[in-house]
Amino acid sequence: MTYKKVFIKTFGCQMNEYDSERIWQVLQLHGYQRVSSPREAGVIVINTCAVREKAESKIYSEIGRIRKLKETRPDLRICIVGCLAQLLGTRLIQRYPHIDFVLGTKQLFALPELLEQHSQQSPYALLDMTTVPISYPALPCPSDGHVSAFVTIMQGCNNYCSYCIVPYVRGHEWSRPPHEIIQEVEGLIKQGVREVTLLGQNVNAYGKTLRPPLRFSELLAQLDVLPGVERIRFTTSHPRDLTDDLISCFTTLQTVCEHIHLPLQSGSNTVLARMNRGYTREAYEEKVYLLRQAVPHISITSDIIVGFPGEQEQDFEETRACIEKLQFDDLFIFHYSQRTGTVAATYSDTIPYHEKIRRLKILNELQQSISLSKNRELIGKTLPVLFESQAKKGEDMIAGRTRTGKVVNCKGTGDIIGTTRNVLIEQATVHSLTGLIL
Repeated sequence: MTYKKVFIKTFGCQMNEYDSERIWQVLQLHGYQRVSSPREAGVIVINTCAVREKAESKIYSEIGRIRKLKETRPDLRICIVGCLAQLLGTRLIQRYPHIDFVLGTKQLFALPELLEQHSQQSPYALLDMTTVPISYPALPCPSDGHVSAFVTIMQGCNNYCSYCIVPYVRGHEWSRPPHEIIQEVEGLIKQGVREVTLLGQNVNAYGKTLRPPLRFSELLAQLDVLPGVERIRFTTSHPRDLTDDLISCFTTLQTVCEHIHLPLQSGSNTVLARMNRGYTREAYEEKVYLLRQAVPHISITSDIIVGFPGEQEQDFEETRACIEKLQFDDLFIFHYSQRTGTVAATYSDTIPYHEKIRRLKILNELQQSISLSKNRELIGKTLPVLFESQAKKGEDMIAGRTRTGKVVNCKGTGDIIGTTRNVLIEQATVHSLTGLIL
């Protein structure tokens, strides 16, 4: 019946994608079927993000579009879950009366029971942040034939960067017990997964809440010896918590890929202090030096925020110079987006929008030049590539990634997907490589 059909749409980061798969998993255990269109569904779940204004605007638009479906089908259940749901709570129901349920980030898996227990006539919000930790389903997320998969190892954050809403919607740091993580990874491997990405708001802080404590490097070592694990990645890392023992994992553990995402956010010490990042530009540069000393070919990617309140032209120039000096493999550059409830939202010295965009454009052009140059250095080299899927362009093309996270497109057949092959790199663009399977 239609009621038992669910459509799930996800906004935001990899952790939101992981949470959506977990929601689907528990609904599946209660007899639900997943559909690809909201028009086919009896239940619509929107998993939300509150980190940036652009994502929030898209979510509001999506909720507005669904209103028309609700008007023609009053029995349709609309569920808003995740970070924005946690942030706004019942205000979402007041603004959009056609919403049936609002579930915060630590109540995601209560959805099946709520759907059975509550009628459409009584909108319901479940936002308790005191439930720690989340009780994850015992089974691993279905991989659906995917070669790679996400596994959340911790949630929450204790850093309280002045611009970031995450601690307010995800709560304080807590870590999953290692035996749960190992069990989940083993289950994914049985499904054919070869690459696992460990997720957390700050994975470097993993294990501090466990009794006894366990270092992140120790968890990696336990996963490294599991049969069938070919590659392990992790994100996101906070520079302050990047320790020597974690850096050594890139050289001592065979499965840990030579890539790290290490957000810088700004190259100005003044701005970093106002952001409450807990490190200086010089300290960050020292971390990069240690990483490249350990693994010269390591790929380092990062995040940058331009136009943070009070960012003077000199601060911006220091960021630009830092990017030029460190030569990141790739950057994710955003203009500052004010988040109500954060400390930075109280700052009055805001930067005009047009100036944010100007600075954004300058850094994007600089990074594109750096990325293209670094990718061109790989032409003529033979690299192991784990093929994951059909390529976006070309029916006879398949796509995979190097251990350093570079996307590689090659001519090949579907039977190669899921295997690792040596590839001769022949062409390079800003965002990907093209090669010949040897």
